[in-house]
Amino acid sequence: MTGEAAAPRPFRLNYGFGSHRGLRRQLNEDSLVVTGNLFAVADGMGGHEAGEVASRICVETLAAGVKEVQDDLTAEDLQHLMVRADEAIREASGARAGTTLAGVAIVREHQGLYWMVFNVGDSRVYRLSEDEFSQVSVDHSEVQEMVDRGYISQAEAQHHPRRHVITRALGTGEAPDADFWMLPVHDGDRLMICSDGLTTEVEDERIRQELQSRHTAQDAVDGLIGLALRGGGRDNITVVVVDVEDSAAESDRNDTSPRDGEERGTTRPRDHEVAPTSTPTEAPS
Repeated sequence: MTGEAAAPRPFRLNYGFGSHRGLRRQLNEDSLVVTGNLFAVADGMGGHEAGEVASRICVETLAAGVKEVQDDLTAEDLQHLMVRADEAIREASGARAGTTLAGVAIVREHQGLYWMVFNVGDSRVYRLSEDEFSQVSVDHSEVQEMVDRGYISQAEAQHHPRRHVITRALGTGEAPDADFWMLPVHDGDRLMICSDGLTTEVEDERIRQELQSRHTAQDAVDGLIGLALRGGGRDNITVVVVDVEDSAAESDRNDTSPRDGEERGTTRPRDHEVAPTSTPTEAPS
């Protein structure tokens, strides 16, 4: 876990999210959670609907647990929630299913607000901050280990036949082992969380261009899912985008209230379509 100082000031979060089963899958086994200060994506695996169950249990466990601690969420709390989710998935599936998990939470540390980024598996978190674009999370996968050891390049990993083989997951029988990062929250930050259905079809540079060019979080979500579908749509695609604004600044957004049929926080997107919402919320002050 790493960190640096962040100024204690109130921020406004605007977010959008969406999910699509893709063009070749019959089921959407991705799930997501968007609540006041937690945003995450889970990519289930196991087949015969087992993956859908695993990812759903994961995000529902996180959502319920975060509600218990409210604004006092810590990395230790998240680790405990992952253990709880892991146990619930194994109980439901007999270790025949599993799920990745990646996300961010807003936490207060050292008189400042921070992004707490976390991941297990190959779902990812990206950050666009002050025109700097980076992948924050590190994949837990066979090809990432090959990249780390210098056996293949990052470009070669994108098309490697073993690119979908992950080395960590929840619910598969091994103790959950998540990685965490602490990043200061800055006005203008845009964070994106996604399943590998996006990153398999769209290269990082194109993701950066889309995140930089889209005005609202929901526009960015819709644009990224569209790119993945045009790229082949070989897997389920789930994307969450979170924008940070200084709450004292006057917003030029149009109506950002939830659209009909959507709640302020959700743990499951509508299957086979982009889930339409772009909802503002206040970060902890």
